[in-house]
Amino acid sequence: MKSLMEKLISVVPSENQLNWQKLEYTAFFHYGMNSFTDREWGTGKEDTFLFSPKNLDTDQWCEVLKEAEIKACIITAKHHDGFCLWNTAYTRHSVMHTPFGRDIVAELSASCERYGIKLGVYLSPWDMHESTYGSGDRYNDFFCGQLTELLTQYGKIYSVWFDGACGEGPNGKRQEYDWKRYYALIRRLQPEAVIAVCGPDVRWCGNEAGDCRESEWSVVPAEVFSQSDIMENSQKADNEEFRKQGLDQQTKDLGSREVVSKAESLIWYPAEVNVSIRPGWFYHKAEDQQVKSFKALKHIYLNSVGGNGVFLLNIPPHKDGFITRFDEERLVELGDFIRSNFQNNYAEQAVIKATETEGQHEISNVLKEDETYWKAVDYCNSCEIIINLKEAKKIHYVVLQEQIRMSQRVERFEIWADTKEESGLLVYSGTTIGYKKICELTPVEVITLRVVFKEFRVAPVIRYIGLY
Repeated sequence: MKSLMEKLISVVPSENQLNWQKLEYTAFFHYGMNSFTDREWGTGKEDTFLFSPKNLDTDQWCEVLKEAEIKACIITAKHHDGFCLWNTAYTRHSVMHTPFGRDIVAELSASCERYGIKLGVYLSPWDMHESTYGSGDRYNDFFCGQLTELLTQYGKIYSVWFDGACGEGPNGKRQEYDWKRYYALIRRLQPEAVIAVCGPDVRWCGNEAGDCRESEWSVVPAEVFSQSDIMENSQKADNEEFRKQGLDQQTKDLGSREVVSKAESLIWYPAEVNVSIRPGWFYHKAEDQQVKSFKALKHIYLNSVGGNGVFLLNIPPHKDGFITRFDEERLVELGDFIRSNFQNNYAEQAVIKATETEGQHEISNVLKEDETYWKAVDYCNSCEIIINLKEAKKIHYVVLQEQIRMSQRVERFEIWADTKEESGLLVYSGTTIGYKKICELTPVEVITLRVVFKEFRVAPVIRYIGLY
């Protein structure tokens, strides 16, 4: 019979989940009828004549993403109001029956191809306009028809994003969604896509404020994330206060030994941190001066990408179809920060050693940006990596990555430094690592750095170390 630790490390990501995690920093484009009515939630009764962007340019969207170091984007192909941004055969409530008359999903797909950016789609199951909503199988047929169009006509899709909101349709009825059918359709038509957030591959971090857990575990109890729980949280997400508040005490610990020891079964279910660059999710002129500060975005980036999550940043295009200078300037600032701070790895010029190395998994592997790794010997009680710099360097960030193909193992670690003035200085104490941990230090001139693994489920497996 397997021990608890053996059970924990037997849970590993799928290839789709691995590829999704490697994207690190992605974008959401909330665009649609709400962009013209100056609302966050429409009603499904809007006149399609209102939709008339004067200067829609999806190439400009992708140019901004490249400047920001963003690698993928998701478009709200249909929000709750039922208005469709693509050429759908299932309703006239679409962009093709407006003064604009162009397939926006097709244009964004072509732009993504040109700029090397991955494309995802958001398709709201709740449809306030569609008359069959609330009818059961008839609406599920309608929804699967629209989903099929999006998954077969616009190239490779990296993510299908569901929020699970379930309200009344135009007939005053609610719909029972056939999730199993939706998931099976996606697996068949886009087998490399992840299904998020109301789905089996990627989970919501729990708020839209950018709050991240100190210990973010990807190995979590399966029963905590049953479909009913996902739906319940989706209903809560409709409440503005719940959406904006931070994590509560009940959701701060999802994967500690205490929690997982009580679980009937375990799954790999990584977290996505979705935040809007503005107070709202759709564009509002009144919010032009309320774009999040560089300081705020930097903090969320370091704690999401650097906290074993993926950062999904919403960037709402102006109603006329472009990303405004207010948003672009902030995005360029964050892109410049990423480029300037994480390029030159001082560890590459250092002498690096480790205690308790197993077999061929040499410590030099942690300097390679590939799938190789360093592994401590099994059943060790503690182990560490020592990095001797040839000359003192001012270190601000230490980046650690586990080889998550072998699960998530580290539970607590410390970073100690020797400087010109002082030896044995504790400069950082952390808990989980997972795919990536960015440790922000008070900048200090370092001669030697020690990463000490204090607690772990079984022998640590480290894929990468960077000193910046």
